[in-house]
Amino acid sequence: MTIFIQSLDYQLWNIITNGPEIPTKLVDGQRVLNLNNEYNDHDYKFLQLNAKAKHVIFCALSPSKFNRVSSVMTRIFNEDIVYGNALTLMWDRLMVTYEGTNQVKDTKINRLLHDYELFTMLENENISSMYAHL
Repeated sequence: MTIFIQSLDYQLWNIITNGPEIPTKLVDGQRVLNLNNEYNDHDYKFLQLNAKAKHVIFCALSPSKFNRVSSVMTRIFNEDIVYGNALTLMWDRLMVTYEGTNQVKDTKINRLLHDYELFTMLENENISSMYAHL
């Protein structure tokens, strides 16, 4: 999926991995969000790229994966997570969904290694039947 997104627009990939650029302005030395009526062409371009990045991720998912990832959007509104982290959170959720956490990976490796170590040929068993119960 990484290559697919990068082939569409490399800025999409940057938005997903680093978070989007949120239109802000400097007021009394503090960054504050721009109001909708203060957006310029540059702001609209990045808002469109943010929406495009979410759209690409959502369209690539099955319904069950979509539900899992879209729950991040619910958390954003319920827990006041900064919107800029939304795509990064969704991407991280996808990574865990498809690849698992390091703990899950280690557990799978240990289980397979254990099964391999316990695998033996039974008495009165030929090689072809041994491979059948692999």
